[in-house]
Amino acid sequence: MTEAHLPKTGSIKVVKPKKAAKLVERVARDTEDPAKKVERLLIVLDIDGTVLLEDETLSPGVVGAVEHAHRTGHEVMIATGRSWEGTRGILRVLGIAPEYVVCSNGAVVLKRRDADDLDYERWHIETFDASEVLADLRQHLPDARYLVELPNGDRLYTEYLDDWNLVAARRVAFDELGKQRVCRVVVVAPDQAEQDFVELVDRIGLNHVSYAVGWTAWLDIAPLGVDKSTGLERVRTELGIDPAHVLVIGDGRNDVGMMRWAVENGGRAVAMEQGPPEVHDAAGEITLSVQAGGVAEVLRQL
Repeated sequence: MTEAHLPKTGSIKVVKPKKAAKLVERVARDTEDPAKKVERLLIVLDIDGTVLLEDETLSPGVVGAVEHAHRTGHEVMIATGRSWEGTRGILRVLGIAPEYVVCSNGAVVLKRRDADDLDYERWHIETFDASEVLADLRQHLPDARYLVELPNGDRLYTEYLDDWNLVAARRVAFDELGKQRVCRVVVVAPDQAEQDFVELVDRIGLNHVSYAVGWTAWLDIAPLGVDKSTGLERVRTELGIDPAHVLVIGDGRNDVGMMRWAVENGGRAVAMEQGPPEVHDAAGEITLSVQAGGVAEVLRQL
């Protein structure tokens, strides 16, 4: 089923730079040839650990590979755990203005109003009452740092953290975080080892919400039943793209939902090499690490 719709990942052959450049030019000419029929794909990229390295630099070759995918006729978009404030600049660097962007792990879907200005509106929003889960977490993680995203995009946080983009965010007392419905809760416990944090979250037993644990002691909480896949299904439907013409690439536990969604509907899901085992299992395909240019490796073969 999948092979009938999507190109195979192929194999790797090391060649000299000059020959590699010629091969890329030939592929570009072939894909731009109107006589050659190319099935339009919805290509979905995660950001952190997929497009960006830990130091916020770009994965090797990703900009050129995204440009190649666009030239081939595919729709390249982003699905991230980041808020819109932390995503907009990445679109600019990648040189894309997709019709839709999925943020906040699927709780927020934005629709393009103006491509030149990267002006987007909050097209679909999911919210939940986080007061109970915040109280439970505070009991077990009193020293953690907390952030919530409100339906209008405002963000409230308890303590500063270097890894957070806090532009236009507001520091508040912990008790203020749960006073209104939110799209997303982020919890970071810098003193917790990753595995200890995973086990602690499992023991707490978070009910009535969806959640994913990040690489470090980082927890993302969303409304129950909401993840990247729910936002992407709305986008796919609006764009009228066949489910089998979806390709998703990611590296984290918050990508598992969209990977299963893609594979179960006949599409492709590719995990970055450095991702944890459960991400590899959900994807079924593994590319190079983010440091080695895994996204570029996949996109150049389309």
